[in-house]
Amino acid sequence: MEFRRSFLSSYMAPGFRGFRSFHWPFKVTPGSGDKPQITVEFKGETKTFQPEEISSMVLIKMKEVSEAFIGSAVNNAVITVPAYFNDSQRQATKDAGAIAGLNVLRIINEPTAAAIAYGLDKKGGERNVLIFDLGGGTFDVSLLTIEEGIFEVKATAGDTHLGGEDFDNRLVDHFTAEFKRKHRKDMTANQRSLRRLRTACERAKRTLSSSAQAYIEIDSLFDGIDFNSTITRARFEDMCGDYFRKTMEPVEKVLRDSKL
Repeated sequence: MEFRRSFLSSYMAPGFRGFRSFHWPFKVTPGSGDKPQITVEFKGETKTFQPEEISSMVLIKMKEVSEAFIGSAVNNAVITVPAYFNDSQRQATKDAGAIAGLNVLRIINEPTAAAIAYGLDKKGGERNVLIFDLGGGTFDVSLLTIEEGIFEVKATAGDTHLGGEDFDNRLVDHFTAEFKRKHRKDMTANQRSLRRLRTACERAKRTLSSSAQAYIEIDSLFDGIDFNSTITRARFEDMCGDYFRKTMEPVEKVLRDSKL
């Protein structure tokens, strides 16, 4: 989720500049203590939320889904966070869990959770594991040493400004420019149109993982105009080439820092 990028960051922090983007279907404004807050329109009303509140909504939904699946109450939780989260961000995550009505047993690093999920702690002998996690809003690389079920993080690196959303943004930029070129209309100020286009772009991106070409078809995208287009995997890779190259920098840093 994009709000995690700014979790407990200062609204005016240099790294936050790129977040104030027209691509978002909501507004981000400075709140108490200059922390970012999210403003949305819901059923004709303007509502403002703190990042912890939105995080708690996600946890509440996960709690409901889990309870429906196992058929019993879920009261305790272990929550994962990026390895680079500081103490205040980890505490904010615990607070979000409390708001969601959960007893947070532990906060653990996401790379450790990934290693456990793949059963890497069950394999014998000491082993080094590289976790490459290109998420929706952030990119993390960690190198772990696992021995007898004990995890030791040797090195971490990443980019809080790189994730799947950035690849989506490239597609949104590409298609908004195409729409303007074809129809001489600028849709970048229309949040509803951007939201619909973003959804289609996300779908196209996933399609390109397994197909050489993806189609975009949106009825009445803007001013009653239907929009149809295509994007090839080769074109997408060319558009996002700098992002792909950028993912190697944290990998190289982790290998250097861990002296492997």
